[in-house]
Amino acid sequence: MTTDAPEVVTLGPLMADLTRALAEKYGAVPAEQVAEGTKEVRVVVTTGRTGVRAAMDRFPCLAAIVHFGVGYDTTDAAAAWRRGIAVSNTPDVLTDCVADTAVGLVLDVMRGLSAADRFVRSGDWARGSFPLARKVTGSKVGILGLGRIGSAVARRLAAFDARISYHSRTPKPGVAWPYFDSVSGLASAVDVLVVTAAGGEGSRHLVDADVLAALGPVGFLVNVARGSVVDEDALVAALEADRIAGAGLDVFADEPHVPRALLDREDVVLLPHLASGTTETRADMRDLVLSNVEHFLAEGTLLTPVED
Repeated sequence: MTTDAPEVVTLGPLMADLTRALAEKYGAVPAEQVAEGTKEVRVVVTTGRTGVRAAMDRFPCLAAIVHFGVGYDTTDAAAAWRRGIAVSNTPDVLTDCVADTAVGLVLDVMRGLSAADRFVRSGDWARGSFPLARKVTGSKVGILGLGRIGSAVARRLAAFDARISYHSRTPKPGVAWPYFDSVSGLASAVDVLVVTAAGGEGSRHLVDADVLAALGPVGFLVNVARGSVVDEDALVAALEADRIAGAGLDVFADEPHVPRALLDREDVVLLPHLASGTTETRADMRDLVLSNVEHFLAEGTLLTPVED
């Protein structure tokens, strides 16, 4: 345990330059190096993959949890708010890259691009033609969760003349795209369902066996939200029974572990949770985290608070 008592601690792995900047400016160290009950700790910096639960009990004067990432479902935010602990994430700065990745997955899984690449590399092209794929332009696209990222995905796919519709908890004011009041209703009406809903218990297994059945044997699923939003066992079962046409996945229920049943499937595109993984976006995320910490310690408020 450290003998110092920093105001800022880190929890879980962070970008090296973010860790370095926090250490240089605030003397930040990993939370596990600080004694339980230390009252000087006011801010925990973590990621959406790690989150904060037990650390709220370790540090009685904890006042802010700053997330590197847009997701914060691994943090018990409700418990934090009950204790008067502010919570922030890094919205907006990663919207474009996540939306770009979602569109890439739509193109890849519907046109079979990754599978076609493997087809060429294996030498199979010399033995016959690659199977026909599905057209993206003019397809019917459902957006599950029309927030910042979902809206950005919709705008991009609209440029492909896609017919956009969506489901969110409530209709979005001023949005002309058709609204469906159930996930199953949306799934039954589209060629590809793009999941951009926020994670957390409220959206756990929002895409379940019934939704996948509604999507049907010619429908595709793309998930750039959180692995918990999709019932992974139901997805595997639907793919194995040919009840959906394919899936493009950047997120999984137990990362970095991917169900073995998905690994050898040609109708599934698997990415290692890289949607925000560009040098530009990660630098913007780092800078926003640092700005949140600085503003909180100086003013007592966060620049990008997450609210109940």
